[in-house]
This record gives sequence, C-alpha cells and structure tokens, in this order.
Amino acid sequence: MSDQGEHSITLSRTIDAPADELFAAWTDPALLEQWQAEQVEFEPFEGGKFRFETTDADEPGVSHVISGTIASYEQDCKLVELWHMEGEGSEHDSTLIVTFAPVDQARTEITIVEIAEAHADAESRIFSIEAWHEALNELAELLE
Repeated sequence: MSDQGEHSITLSRTIDAPADELFAAWTDPALLEQWQAEQVEFEPFEGGKFRFETTDADEPGVSHVISGTIASYEQDCKLVELWHMEGEGSEHDSTLIVTFAPVDQARTEITIVEIAEAHADAESRIFSIEAWHEALNELAELLE
C-alpha cells in the first residue's frame, strides 16, 4: 500500500492580502466566480455543500462540475473540502485541505494539500499542481 505522499500534492504561496480577505475569496460564491469557476454554489459552514461548474476551454459545449461537502470550516484559518468530479469514478475524488497563515497584517501564506487516489499517477500530480498554480495566480491577481 502506498503512503499518503504518493497520493498528495502540496503548494504554498504568500499573497499580499490579509487572511480574512483571502478566506472570503475562497468561501464567497461571488468572489469564487471571479477566479475559481464560472458558476459557484457554496454553503460556508461545516457540513455545507458546494458546486463549481466550468466550461471546457477546448470544448465549449462541455462543462466540468465538481461538487462536495465542507468537512471542516475554521473561519480565516482552515478549510477541508471533500471533492467529487461529477461523471467520474471515485478514483477521482479528493480531499482538499487549505490553510491560511498570516505572515503579517497585509500578507498571508496559503497552503493547499490535495489528497487523491488518482495522484498515485505522476501525470495526475503534475496536472493538479499546474492547475492549482494557475488558480493561485488568478486568486493573487484578484486580491493584490
């Protein structure tokens, strides 16, 4: 059996925004729609449900939908989300752990850990790292 390291990716980045603003950008549907997905539903509390829908850039008639549950919600500090990509098997399910650590009053280090069986495959890890790197770039552009 593989250890968690073979099934996870981790990214960290410091963004020029206070933790409360960064956390809001991760939990407010109107802000999420500016950097994460085109259509967002998000219930910001433990046990809440979420749904992200995005149109495929290469195939405009195809949508990708991720839905899930918020397993842990610590205001301005940490989120744990259970993700499911609709139309895919459970091997594509993942757990997303996002922490928000203030560096000072104006900057926050955000760390993303994504755990998924699919990440046992190196190509899956590389794809997810690139996707999260781009998402963090868009988030930083929104807030900085």
